Amino acid sequence: MAQIPETMTAIGIPSPGGPEVLRPETRPVPRPGPGQILVAIASAGVNRPDVLQRQGGYTPPPGASDIPGLEFAGKVVARGEGAERFAIGQQVCALVPGGGYAEYAVVHESNALPVPKGFSIVEAGAVPETYFTVWTNVFQRGRLQAGESFLVHGGSSGIGTTAIQLAKAFGATVLATAGSDEKCRACRELGADHAINYRAEDFVAAAKAATAGRGVDLILDMVGGDYIDRNYEAAADQGRIVQIAFLNGPKTSANFSRLMLKRLTHTGSTLRPRTVAEKAAIAAELHEKVWPLLEAGRCRPQIHATFPLAQAADAHRLMESSVHIGKIVLTV
Repeated sequence: MAQIPETMTAIGIPSPGGPEVLRPETRPVPRPGPGQILVAIASAGVNRPDVLQRQGGYTPPPGASDIPGLEFAGKVVARGEGAERFAIGQQVCALVPGGGYAEYAVVHESNALPVPKGFSIVEAGAVPETYFTVWTNVFQRGRLQAGESFLVHGGSSGIGTTAIQLAKAFGATVLATAGSDEKCRACRELGADHAINYRAEDFVAAAKAATAGRGVDLILDMVGGDYIDRNYEAAADQGRIVQIAFLNGPKTSANFSRLMLKRLTHTGSTLRPRTVAEKAAIAAELHEKVWPLLEAGRCRPQIHATFPLAQAADAHRLMESSVHIGKIVLTV
């Protein structure tokens, strides 16, 4: 533990509120427990759940740090008992249930991955949250197969830009919704076969037109609200809908007869509360099946903007404006 300071700067949330409540604080540097590594953070991704936590709506799971931040990249500087997967000095990126907006964080070594070859440390900090989320929801729960059609809502978001690239890389026909012509262009440049400006056209009609009337095999939805009923209408027979968020609210009225008539599956999941072992299983599949795509340049995080750690409030303001395309990253 030599040369590791006793304290560090981290971003705290003294009380729920707007972006202005995010404040740099002095905190103790965490110490790695059994199987854990201590990472000197160089970059940390900003994600919608961080905004919800700041607003008081997404409490960290038991045992997790109250510091926001679900992903980071940096250098291993210490190892706990039994942690041997990564060498001291090795660059890693990691998924955590909290603690990313800081100069140091601990993570179980099984929830960390080597920085993909050819990636900058800023790019690496933008990988874990979206790639873990897309992999478990689109490919594990959603069972997307080559040759199927796939629709992702919020195609220009961090999740959306990741889902477009991965679904295309694995052989799907990709549809994406976005809120402007500029964002639709970005979706097409990333590989979307069809980009639908939901402010200008009905995504249900557009999805059916793009699939010769049969509907979409798999839909990844972070919107909820009235999209739930519309997703049922846009889905193909035996289609699957995977819910990962509710930007328009978790409650709505829907024609549930379509679930039976079309034999649909509507499922969903959250990532943050899952166990270390569950996240380790996702990490292992990513390393085997997705890391080669990253290192070959076939998929890459889209970095919209970076902010110094102390300017986390400005990063949240940008996130809430929804003008960004891709990821927002804090640098340390």
